[in-house]
Amino acid sequence: MSQFSNVTIIKEANIYFDGQVTSRVVLFDDGSKKTLGIMLPGDYEFNTDAKELMEILSGDLEIQLPGESWKKISGGESFEVPANSNFKLKINKVTDYCCSYFL
Repeated sequence: MSQFSNVTIIKEANIYFDGQVTSRVVLFDDGSKKTLGIMLPGDYEFNTDAKELMEILSGDLEIQLPGESWKKISGGESFEVPANSNFKLKINKVTDYCCSYFL
């Protein structure tokens, strides 16, 4: 899906790591939520509350999920992150992403 229809977008950005990672919240009529964002090159660690699906729209990165080895991910690929966990990212080039949250 290359676009979303009939959504509400929160104007204020989520800004992490001194502006190296940013996103905007997109709310859907069914109560679901996604974020659309950009990550600049660097190393980051995130915590999750809900299960997440990260779709990498463009870019190049490596991810380390809990208890797993590093894995390379490129634009067009995706990965899931368990609820109540943390994961590490090494962003190798500017990465455009869409994150879906499962409540």
